[in-house]
Amino acid sequence: MSAADTTTPAKVPPPRQAPPPGAPDRPRGSSRTGGATTPWLLLAPCLIVLALVMGYPLVRLVTLSFQKFGQSQLWGFQPAESAGFDNFSSVLGDSEFWQVVLRTMVFAAGSVIFTMVLGMLVALLLQRVSGWVKTLINIALVASWGMPVIVATTVFKWLFDADYGILNALISKLPGVDMIGHNWFASGPEGLAVIMLLVVWGAVPFVVITLSAGLTQVPKELEEAARLDGAGAWGVFRYVTLPILKPIIVMLTTLSVIWDMGVFPQVFVMRNGHPEAEFQLLTTYSYDRAFVVNDYAQGSAIALITVVLLLGVVAVYMRQMLKIGEVE
Repeated sequence: MSAADTTTPAKVPPPRQAPPPGAPDRPRGSSRTGGATTPWLLLAPCLIVLALVMGYPLVRLVTLSFQKFGQSQLWGFQPAESAGFDNFSSVLGDSEFWQVVLRTMVFAAGSVIFTMVLGMLVALLLQRVSGWVKTLINIALVASWGMPVIVATTVFKWLFDADYGILNALISKLPGVDMIGHNWFASGPEGLAVIMLLVVWGAVPFVVITLSAGLTQVPKELEEAARLDGAGAWGVFRYVTLPILKPIIVMLTTLSVIWDMGVFPQVFVMRNGHPEAEFQLLTTYSYDRAFVVNDYAQGSAIALITVVLLLGVVAVYMRQMLKIGEVE
């Protein structure tokens, strides 16, 4: 018997039968259509909740800013009247408002710069310490990050207290320095510097943790190649580390600007619920107009202007991210 006789013949698959003439063809795009609508169906509950929680207050804010709405309208003694752009004209024509805007921008810029620089330095430091030191620092960062804002503000009030503050006592131990009884809130710049320190202290942990995660994605081969080419520590950071971290830095900077322009409880609690004129930021200024002066329409107009300013920041962020996406 030959080898050809022992070879098993290959099985030929049966021919595919054509569908009956009356059977409808399945549309080819049905699976794609279902795949495109599935994410929206899954997101629908979240979008509905966001529309109710955030959409209604924003619509109500816009409505109030174009009305004459005071305490009489709040209690229903008088109906709300349309005021057109009078509230915005009154706010934009007030020199005090522009002082508050400038103060808010300077405060936010200083807070963001100090937060990003300090956060980057700590994140770089964490890459060069031992494991147990890194663990201790991370525990301290998470603990400070998780501390409620009211508690942190109260602690800072004790630290900078004029009569019993420990900071004045420590500084006074330096030769030729006497800070006993010094009031840090006697002037606006010093008081806002203390509040800025509080904001930076609360924001640094998030920046450090995020940048530390980003630094783990920097290829060690690129750093070694840069060192072989003669680059120092600054050169490696500038030409290797910084470009890779740019998307994260842009995101953190944008979020920090939004958060720091919306600072309210730190100023409100630090000044015992009555911030002086030189401590007013956009958030506290809007609150005072609405709930102290009882002019809810002007308070809404100031809040709406703040929202527009923040939308400008978001627009710059989106533009930068699109540029980064085109480069990549």
